[in-house]
Amino acid sequence: MTVEDELTAGNASAEEGAASPRAPRPALVVGHLSRSYDDLQAVSDLSFSVAPGEILGLVGPNGAGKTTTLRTVAGVLPLQQGSVTIDGHDLASEPVAARSQLAWVTDNPEPFESLTVAEHLEFTASLYGVDEWRERAEELLERFELAEKRDTLGHELSRGMQQKLAFCCAWLHRPGLVLMDEPLSGLDPRGIRSARDAIVELAEEGTAVVLSSHLLELIEALADRILILDGGRRVFSGTLDEARHAGLGAEGGDLEEIFMAATTVRRRPAALSEADRVPQSSEVDRKPSGRDAAGAEVARDSATPGPEAAGQASGGGDEMTPRATTKPAAADESADS
Repeated sequence: MTVEDELTAGNASAEEGAASPRAPRPALVVGHLSRSYDDLQAVSDLSFSVAPGEILGLVGPNGAGKTTTLRTVAGVLPLQQGSVTIDGHDLASEPVAARSQLAWVTDNPEPFESLTVAEHLEFTASLYGVDEWRERAEELLERFELAEKRDTLGHELSRGMQQKLAFCCAWLHRPGLVLMDEPLSGLDPRGIRSARDAIVELAEEGTAVVLSSHLLELIEALADRILILDGGRRVFSGTLDEARHAGLGAEGGDLEEIFMAATTVRRRPAALSEADRVPQSSEVDRKPSGRDAAGAEVARDSATPGPEAAGQASGGGDEMTPRATTKPAAADESADS
C-alpha cells in the first residue's frame, strides 16, 4: 500500500468510521508533513496514521525528526506543510477541537511553580472542561504515589515526581490521543512499572499512543507497530514481523537489529536504486494486540495537557495547546533528537 493509499483509507475511515463499527475512525492521521529550520529539512513528506487503542513506537537516530514531528502534531510548532487530523478534526482549521482530544508528555516537564499538585489537576480539569474529575484525580494520585504530595508546590517536586504529575494531568481527561517523548526519564523502577501498567490500561480503554524513545527494548515491549525515521523521512512502518519479512534483520531479530538495518540503508554512500531502498510495509489500521512477541501483556503510554494554556485558560480560543502540567514554553526552533 502506498502512502497515498494509506491517507485515502485513513480519511475515508475518518468520515465513515462512526457509522461502521468495523472501520473505526483513526485517532491520528498525518499527511505529507514537512518542516524545515532555515536550511535544515527536519521532516520531509511524512505520512502515517494511528488507530484507537494502538501504540505506535516512534524511533530513529538523533536528529531524525521525531520530536519535531510530535511538536507539530501537538500544535506546539505551527504547520508548515502537510496536514494533521486528530479524531476527525483538522488541526489547522479546528485547532481547539483537535487539541481537546490530545495530551502531550515531554521528557522534561516543568510544573507551574505557584500551583500545588492538586491545583495542577484542578487547572487541567478546567482547561479540558471535565466536570466529574475529583474521583479520577484521587485515583491517579494514588496510582502515581503523589497522594501525600497533593499540597506540594510544583517547583518543590523532585524530577521523578514532576514526571508523575505530568502523567496524572495527561490521564485526567481520558484523551483520545497521547504523544510521549522519552516519558519515562527521571522515574525510578517502581515509577516505571506503574507508568507502564497505567499506559496499558489507557490504551485498552481506546486511547491511541505515539511513544518516542531511544529505549528500544521499551518500544519493543509496548508498541503494536513501529515507525522508523531517519533524516526526517520514514524508512519503515509496520510490525516487527513485517520488518523481518522485509529483510530488516535476521528472522527472530529484535528491534535493535531492525533499527540498525533500517537506518544503515539510508547511510550507504552511493545513490540507491529503488530496489535497494527499505521496503515500506503496509500501514493499515489494525486492532492492537496489546501483547509482545512472547504473548505477555505489554504496557502503554500517555501524556499531558498544554503549557501555553496557562495564560489562555480563561480566554480559550484557538491557542489552547495540549500540555497542561508544564509552563508556557516557546516553541523550540531547533532540530530535535
